[in-house]
Amino acid sequence: MSHRFLASIVVVLFVTPSLAGQTRQWTPPRTADGQPDLQGFWTNATYTPLERPKNVTKEFYSREEAAEVEKRLAAEDAAQTEPGTIADVHYDFTQFGLDTHQAPYASNLRTSMIVDPPDGRLPPLNAEGRKRAAERAEQEKRVGRWDSAQSNQLDDRCMIFAGAGPPMMPQSYNSNYQIVQAPGYVMILFEMAHDARIIPLDGRPHLPPGVRQWIGDSRGHWEADTLVIETTNFNGKNPIAGSSEHMRVTERFTRVDADTILYKFTINDESTWTRPWSAELPMRRTTGPLFEHACHEGNYGLYNTLAGARLEEKKAAEEAAKKRIE
Repeated sequence: MSHRFLASIVVVLFVTPSLAGQTRQWTPPRTADGQPDLQGFWTNATYTPLERPKNVTKEFYSREEAAEVEKRLAAEDAAQTEPGTIADVHYDFTQFGLDTHQAPYASNLRTSMIVDPPDGRLPPLNAEGRKRAAERAEQEKRVGRWDSAQSNQLDDRCMIFAGAGPPMMPQSYNSNYQIVQAPGYVMILFEMAHDARIIPLDGRPHLPPGVRQWIGDSRGHWEADTLVIETTNFNGKNPIAGSSEHMRVTERFTRVDADTILYKFTINDESTWTRPWSAELPMRRTTGPLFEHACHEGNYGLYNTLAGARLEEKKAAEEAAKKRIE
């Protein structure tokens, strides 16, 4: 287990609303071939949600408000689960200090990662997106998530995690990355399930449309000091918020100071939403190296989760039988 998560002191970097304006005020170091140096170990761990909470109407919290929100969410992280339940055997992140507040993270004053649409919410689904969402909901009714190993979600089974991207979404723990640059390439390694994206920068075309991949096909280029990565050719099996295989993701990485990369992304998916949407969040420098996330098909966790589900079903059946007798 990485010593990042065992540290007793939490390091927090407040990222202010003026962060975007800093991109022209700080000159990043350069690699041997003259590109901005993004290399190192970074985390995008955050308490900022993807969508703005429905009871929040502003784009930014005050520092005091942000601290209060993070305090409340940290307390929820630390809350103990009920022994023998699915949550207990599958989601107790506190056992090894894996919850977010135990590790370095970037405290963001934004009320949502989404910055466009301005309301901080996902745009409406279009007709095709609604149809696919309804079909997915119907499938989940027929086959419950906890009915079998095969019906578990991919991250339950440790097959692939949303943090691998693109876009690179924060995880509940191990939300860490290593960036390595070489002439003509950038490599981004994600700690969870150790997925590596190797991105060419030489202007080559994307793969043919018939070639579909879990994390898509990425091509990068530099726009001034910002690394821009365009990704297509998804297989649609690892969607974000219900996206389709036709999703196109544009990511932007700008190093704004010695310890921060501003990460922005825009999603275009005409098979899902009525319009494109964009989000941003900071990536904060953290301590390496990354450790192997040696999880195969959930290991013991998958068995224990299914066992917990069967126990809950047994208890529910016993209680129902007892009520019938009474």
